[in-house]
Amino acid sequence: MTMSCDDAGISGVRRFEVFTGVGKRRDWPPEVKASIVAESYSGTESVSAVARRHGMSVSQLFTWRRLLRKEMEERGIALPAAPRAAPMFVPAVLEEQEPSPPTVASKRASQPRSSRASAIELEIGGALVRIGHGADPDTISAVITALRGSR
Repeated sequence: MTMSCDDAGISGVRRFEVFTGVGKRRDWPPEVKASIVAESYSGTESVSAVARRHGMSVSQLFTWRRLLRKEMEERGIALPAAPRAAPMFVPAVLEEQEPSPPTVASKRASQPRSSRASAIELEIGGALVRIGHGADPDTISAVITALRGSR
């Protein structure tokens, strides 16, 4: 459907909204709550995906998880921590570069340039990733893991 903006405000078009997801208050049995919370801790899919599949808001599921942790702490039971995979490193490949021929200096050459010497370039599965100075190691690890998983 194509709408022209020339007649904005004078045509018979009305605005409407479509709400998806939860819209009513539900009473979840404790067994169902426990099952959904356990599923959200399984690590096979994100908490958001679990909430969507059960037709509930993500914030409600995070609230249930927080309440479970609080109840477990009060009882002196520690929830198992999610195992963190050690970062994996890939071999570095160094390529010799031909020195570029000297160029004639212009007026703009006197302006300082940002140095890219501290950047790391990775090529994984045909994707080129440039990592700048000061990048978070956990973020780098997550990007590499995601790229490996997409092959």
